[in-house]
Amino acid sequence: MSPDGPDWLSAARETLERATLGPRVEHRGRVEEIGDGVALISGLSDVRLDEVLHFAGGQVGFARVLDPDRIGCVMLDSGTDVEAGDVVFGTGEVVNVPVGEALLGRVIDPLGRPLDGKGAIAPEARWPIERPAPSIIERDLVTEPVQTGIVVVDTLFALGRGQRELIVGDHSTGKTTLAVDALIAQRDSDMICIYVAVGQKTSSVRRAIDALQAQGNFERCIVLVAGSASAPGLQWIAPYAGMTMAEYFRDKGQHAIIVIDDLSKHAATHREIALLTRQSPGREAYPGDVFYIHARLLERAAKLSPERGGGSLTALPIAETDQGNLSAYIPTNLISITDGQIVLDQTLFHQGQKPAVDVGLSVSRVGGKTQAPVLRAAAGTLRLDYAQFLELEVFTRFGGMPDGRVRQQLTRGARIREALRQPQHQPIRLVDEVALMLAVQTGLLDDLDEPLVAGFRAGLPAALDRDAASAVDAIASQGRLNDSTKAALLGAMTRLIDKLSADEPTP
Repeated sequence: MSPDGPDWLSAARETLERATLGPRVEHRGRVEEIGDGVALISGLSDVRLDEVLHFAGGQVGFARVLDPDRIGCVMLDSGTDVEAGDVVFGTGEVVNVPVGEALLGRVIDPLGRPLDGKGAIAPEARWPIERPAPSIIERDLVTEPVQTGIVVVDTLFALGRGQRELIVGDHSTGKTTLAVDALIAQRDSDMICIYVAVGQKTSSVRRAIDALQAQGNFERCIVLVAGSASAPGLQWIAPYAGMTMAEYFRDKGQHAIIVIDDLSKHAATHREIALLTRQSPGREAYPGDVFYIHARLLERAAKLSPERGGGSLTALPIAETDQGNLSAYIPTNLISITDGQIVLDQTLFHQGQKPAVDVGLSVSRVGGKTQAPVLRAAAGTLRLDYAQFLELEVFTRFGGMPDGRVRQQLTRGARIREALRQPQHQPIRLVDEVALMLAVQTGLLDDLDEPLVAGFRAGLPAALDRDAASAVDAIASQGRLNDSTKAALLGAMTRLIDKLSADEPTP
């Protein structure tokens, strides 16, 4: 405003009234060294761990190492414009992220900044990325199932709300696909889905987002991305930021599921930061606290007691192995932290058995207590039967004609294997899983040619809705399998098998 204008004096008086007069305290330091996303800073003796630091050029970082003479600061922005001698300011605040309903349906970075071009986000609050895990007294038993829509998981390794289940396997064995399918299956449930990408390629993240948008309910999802090109600091805080965003819904009495893809790359980032900040290396050059950083992260997944609202947070962390080596440092750490693991095998994957789950090495330590009762009744001794088939199949490869009983076991096992095979991004309903297990366990598929099992599985939902609608509704509403619903399901499946057999071309 021009000083000659008529309102200049009143505007100047208003500016003076709004001004805060008096001394102002600034915590100021200087950059001693900068490189590879880490700055060593002196002069900030009062900084606390994980405190946000502002650089003179507008960049942001956080204090990760507190030595007596200097601070190890991990950059959350590009450090290319930061030079030695630049001024750094302490803020007194720890790293925090936005939380709330406004994040649903958005693609963001670990600081809550939008990456999808849909405009700014107005959060309900900002919470620190490091929050204490619920105490034992605040937790409840894990008894409610998480229906993943993946037959091999729901029938053999049932997951519960509040559980931590590791997905582990070699590179390109379907780990991300398995986790994304579990999120897609929540499109009709009451669970909020959070997908955290740590160090992943942009193309991989794009495929996951496209699958969630096309097949799932993306309006109930949060995608948090810290890609391979992101600053190391963003990759380091990403799992903690995602966990905080999920905890907002858990603490409100809602249910959430979070996928962290993956913690092997997160551990590598932690090792890089630790070595650059001159922490002592240990086994495989990882610092001694690498177990602790993942333990305190995954301990935050829990089922809360009714006094705390009864909400739950289920975690599906992903880890990568090298040549199936489950005894490597990071996989063994995560296996000991989590409540079970789903192991994906490279050989099975290349044989076309997808999902390539190794049923011998996989386990859910929560057990069948979380499995839907109707599915438990239908599956019966499936896991034992399948394990026996796999052993018998190995022995019969050496030659010789098996007797009638062994031949029947081999036939039944081959049908089980075909039933557990499933196309990606096509999770199925609970009632379809129940019917499929009934068909296998009752021997309904034994006389069906093995190549036709895939067609049977594909046509099953429509056949049940058409010929056994009352049984479908009864299972969906009551969650029980009685004689009448079982007979209705078997009748519908028998008609489907007859149709498939009749349509099969004669050789």
